[in-house]
Amino acid sequence: MTDARSAQTAGSAPTAQQEGSDLLARLRASTPARVFLGRCGTALPTRALLDFQLAHARARDAVYREFEPERIADALPGFDLRLVHSRAFDRQTYLQRPDLGRRLDDRSAASLPQGEYEAVFVIADGLSARAVHEHAASMLSATLAKIPDWRLAPVILAHRARVALGDEIGERVRARLAVVLIGERPGLSAPDSLGVYLTWQPRGGRLDSERNCISNIRPPEGLSYEEGAARLAWLMNAARRLSLSGIALKESSLLEIRRDPGE
Repeated sequence: MTDARSAQTAGSAPTAQQEGSDLLARLRASTPARVFLGRCGTALPTRALLDFQLAHARARDAVYREFEPERIADALPGFDLRLVHSRAFDRQTYLQRPDLGRRLDDRSAASLPQGEYEAVFVIADGLSARAVHEHAASMLSATLAKIPDWRLAPVILAHRARVALGDEIGERVRARLAVVLIGERPGLSAPDSLGVYLTWQPRGGRLDSERNCISNIRPPEGLSYEEGAARLAWLMNAARRLSLSGIALKESSLLEIRRDPGE
C-alpha cells in the first residue's frame, strides 16, 4: 500500500506551490529587477539588504569616479585623439553645476581642430566613467566599421562633460553631425550603461528633442556593440540623407536595421 501511494504521489501533477516556485524562478532569471525579495519580520532579508547596499555603492562609485582618458587611448591605438575639459574644475562641481559641464573651458575651445567634417565623435565621461572605460572604445570601433565613407574629425575625449558639450564641440570643429558616447546615470542594476546621442547641425542651444539616443549599451546584459553600432550607423546615414535628427527622425524597426545596416 505504501509503495502504491508513493508511486501515485511521484506521478501526480505539480502542486500550486511548486508551480508558483517555478514561475518565480523564471521571473527572477528574466530580469535584473528586484522581485519577491521576501521579508524578515518588517524588514528585508539579510541577503536582499546586502545586495541592495552593494548595488547602491557601485552606482555611487560610478558617479564619483574620475575619467581616465589614457584607458581610451590604450584601447584605440593609432587614432587621432584630442582631450578637452568642460568648465567644471572638479567632480563635485561637475555634479552640482550641470551648466558648467555643457561648456568648454577656454583652453580646450582654442585647441580644437577646424575643418569641414561630416561627423565628430565625442567620448565623454558623463555620470559613469566606468561605462565609458568598459564600452566606448568597442562601440566606436564597431560603428566605424559600418561607416567607411564618412569624413570624420579627430575623436574628442571630453572630461567632466554633459551631452550638450557635443554641441559646442561640433560647432567649433564645423561638423555636420555630433555623436556623443557618454556614461549614463547609473541605476541599481546598471552602473555601467553607455548611451549615444546624435545631433544634426550641432550648435549651442540645441534641445533634447533635437537629438536621437541609443541607450543601455552594456553587453551582455544590455545592447551589444554590434546591434548598437548597426542602429547608430542607420541613424547617422538617415540624418545625413534627410538633414535632420531628433523627434523628426524616426528609427527604423530592428528588422530593417538588421536587413540593411548600411542604409
